[in-house]
Amino acid sequence: MLAVAKGTLPFDWPEAASRTPVGQLVNADLGLLEVLLLAALVYWLTRRRPTLNLADRAPERTLALRETVILLVYGAGGLIVGFVLARTFGWHPFGLHLAGSLYGTHAHVSATEAIVWAAYNLVVYAVLPLLYFRRRYSSEALNLKSSNRRADAVLILVVLTIEALVQIAALDPAIFELSGRQLALGMPLTFVLYLAGAVLPAMIFIYAILVPRFLRLTGSTATTVILGGLTYTALHIWDAWTLFNTPGNAALSLAFLVLTYFAPGMFKTVLTVRTGNAWVHVWAYHALVPHTLVDTPNTVHIFRIT
Repeated sequence: MLAVAKGTLPFDWPEAASRTPVGQLVNADLGLLEVLLLAALVYWLTRRRPTLNLADRAPERTLALRETVILLVYGAGGLIVGFVLARTFGWHPFGLHLAGSLYGTHAHVSATEAIVWAAYNLVVYAVLPLLYFRRRYSSEALNLKSSNRRADAVLILVVLTIEALVQIAALDPAIFELSGRQLALGMPLTFVLYLAGAVLPAMIFIYAILVPRFLRLTGSTATTVILGGLTYTALHIWDAWTLFNTPGNAALSLAFLVLTYFAPGMFKTVLTVRTGNAWVHVWAYHALVPHTLVDTPNTVHIFRIT
């Protein structure tokens, strides 16, 4: 990968422009280490909870396989339609992240693009799958019901606090440069926008529906965690910074998609498997941190909040 990069990366990353390819790799390795330490902490905090077997929440193997294949094909179709729809209007292709998320962007992102992105993802990856599967399965079978609210709340608070401190120390987010009015308007707007466009789509599509089926089909928690990470990564294929105009850029884009999203996707799966509650990762490791913390400046810029 370093040989392909040739000392520089082709991506539009204003928030990481000063980092070299080696620096990006080191940063990714540190991120993976943090995820592994957080996963170990989650296992320790949940060690006395009754053992959950999410495979029991999925249907028998044949039906689980059929539903999994259909859902993955449907998800790929959603990405393709999102690409075509967005490009038709001159926007960035619709993936799980709005253009400018996490890394920033120099490209123009309009308020209309942001709103349509959020609405499209919410309908395609959350509303429609939930309507279909909720008619056939209970809230518990879809990991939407807590079996221990107090323990889940403690876990959320611990993980959220640690991750917020790490992100503040590592990223020095520009949110602290915003005015009081920009914070008062931008933070709630960012929370709602990303909850609709990224958080709920990932929660329903992957962690409520696919994760129990992955476990039923593989019989392995480790494999399920890996598949959860890979699926989460795949839904970011159209991130605005990715480039597929040359084989080298395509290889770098795929590599950095994995470096950026695979570990967080796995950790979200760990939280779901250990608690049986897909909502835990929403509050502990997605909606508030990183998105509200890191992406509020992007939202403020898009909606021209002064």
